[in-house]
Amino acid sequence: MFYYLFEYLDKHYDLVGAGVFRFISFRAGMAMFFSLLIALLFGRKLIDYLRYLQVGESIRDLGLQGQLEKKGTPTMGGLMIIGCILIPTLLFARIDNVYVVLMVICTVWMGLIGFMDDYIKVFKKNKEGLEGKFKIVGQVGLGLIVGLVLYFNENVTIRKYLTKTISTATADGTIQSSFLDEHSTKTTIPFFKGNEFDYSFLNFMGDDYTWIIYVLVVIFIVTAVSNGANITDGIDGLAAGTSAIIGVALAVLAYVSGNAIFADYLNIMYIPNSGEVVIFCAAFVGACIGFLWYNSYPAQVFMGDTGSLTLGGLIAVIALCVRKEFLLVVLCGIFLVENLSVMIQVGYFKYTKKKYGEGRRIFLMSPLHHHYQKKGYHEIKIVTRFWIVGILLAILSLATLKLR
Repeated sequence: MFYYLFEYLDKHYDLVGAGVFRFISFRAGMAMFFSLLIALLFGRKLIDYLRYLQVGESIRDLGLQGQLEKKGTPTMGGLMIIGCILIPTLLFARIDNVYVVLMVICTVWMGLIGFMDDYIKVFKKNKEGLEGKFKIVGQVGLGLIVGLVLYFNENVTIRKYLTKTISTATADGTIQSSFLDEHSTKTTIPFFKGNEFDYSFLNFMGDDYTWIIYVLVVIFIVTAVSNGANITDGIDGLAAGTSAIIGVALAVLAYVSGNAIFADYLNIMYIPNSGEVVIFCAAFVGACIGFLWYNSYPAQVFMGDTGSLTLGGLIAVIALCVRKEFLLVVLCGIFLVENLSVMIQVGYFKYTKKKYGEGRRIFLMSPLHHHYQKKGYHEIKIVTRFWIVGILLAILSLATLKLR
């Protein structure tokens, strides 16, 4: 909203300084600043209100160090994350941008699914929360919306240059060119030369059913990443910190993908209009860091499914918007390993029970962070080391811009 206000003031009244709102970097910085400020100013009030409502976490005794001390800690703190994302985004991003609209829809959609799950757990006293099939329906529904919009919306394009020259006459290095905005299902494959892949390659059915293939892939990615973030949210600060690291990397990827000069220099896919995603990413990172103020050990509030499902869903959709979804295998390596640890544990337990009559385990406990807790590592050490691994994976992901 501020963007349109200051654009009007700059155009009609030549207000000094109003033109700065045209710059994505400035608006992204302001979005992060406001996101942090909202968290720090209103986070404590939300926590006190949740405690007043007795929205406390119910803890099952799994024999983990310090676990029972967390009983009664307010949950549903994901409401703080959602507010800290949406308010700066609506203030500083161009809300007519298709990618920003998708981000806002995803935030609200996944937030509602997580909220219903937490509400059932806390107020209905049902530890299982929202039935798994309803969660999946919600995730599939979002994936369907995102997939159809990204495939059919005319504003979702990549730009192919026909002729291109760099103007040296202007101080800003303006690109003078003739180009074609192509509506395409091309995406980026990391580590490969000529690193573009078109989903139409998978269409073996004769007619144009590429959209079905693409939507199914989107549904899988949204479901997998949101569940991965949900599983990772098991100890203080792990999911929020890991998501902040991923958000920074996605902001960089969105910035270079949405900037014609950087995209040309790095020889990567240029995606018109995707620069606005940077502002959303900045608010996302600010929200995660602001939440960490209260969620770091010992946690004063938990994000609950309201937060974790939202964070995972947003990471997936951002990556899809900037056509870096295959990079999530590296960038979201923490989520992937946490997910796999559960799948391996459950699968091996069922296999050995069927074969030997008793279930056996590979890990002391899954997800993986609980395995290290069982081994006697303190929460702070586990979280810090997971963050370090997350930073290494983020650096590796950014290196793929030139590493092919």
